[in-house]
Amino acid sequence: MSNTAYYELKAALALFGRDASSLEGADRERVQSVARRYVQIEAVVLASDEAQGVCLAPDAVANSLEEIRGSFPEVEAFNAAMDAVGLSETALSAALQRDLLVEAVLSRVGSRAGEVGRTEAEIFYLNHRERFHSPERRTARHILITVNEDYTDNTRERVQHRIKEIARRLGNKPERFEEQAAKHSECPTALNGGLLGEVPRGHLYPELDEVLFALQPGELSAPVESELGFHLVRCDAINPERTLSFEEVADSLCQRLTEERTQRDAKRWLTALLKRQTDTVAAG
Repeated sequence: MSNTAYYELKAALALFGRDASSLEGADRERVQSVARRYVQIEAVVLASDEAQGVCLAPDAVANSLEEIRGSFPEVEAFNAAMDAVGLSETALSAALQRDLLVEAVLSRVGSRAGEVGRTEAEIFYLNHRERFHSPERRTARHILITVNEDYTDNTRERVQHRIKEIARRLGNKPERFEEQAAKHSECPTALNGGLLGEVPRGHLYPELDEVLFALQPGELSAPVESELGFHLVRCDAINPERTLSFEEVADSLCQRLTEERTQRDAKRWLTALLKRQTDTVAAG
């Protein structure tokens, strides 16, 4: 059974975040082209020797079905999308099973080379040390009062007065910063004492970025204005730029290199499989 309708649904959701029936023109053609390619890949992969004996986890199809349902705002929208492409829930489940089997075969093929060990990872690290450079980061907190001329307490003049009052209180008792953030800040970070976390240069609004990276640890800024409103910024700590050691990155690097090799080997195998099919068709 062809999975074209399912793959059109999958491609449309992945590329455009919509069901295929709502697409027109070039977008519709693109989705159909991707779906045809998916169908071709499915056929050659599941017919391969490597597909023999591949099994799925008992709840794999049900979990994937629930994930697709969750991509729609409501059940009615999901049902409408299924009707539009002519998919019953039974047909969708069968299509999902075949799609997941394709993924399982590709994973099996890709993993044949085994995991990347520490020695191989360390060689990569030594040859690419520049990739493990960590820029300067600063642990920051802020208090934000937004400007909104529609509200009396949030006119620009009123906000300037309010933020200066908070700054005055903190000048006398800087240890009250988190308390004042929780009480007055209009940013969601207020729930965590105004904590912005560890931020590198360029992460915040330019005005805040400039102020933060001029502060010393524990120092509080004067009121600073951004497009959101007025802020008070505090630098809690400076984490200088440095090159991460191999020990710090070893585990994650081994995992990443293993994943990359798995994907690369699976793609190489699939490309050869598709070429063999094309050559066979041409010769016939």
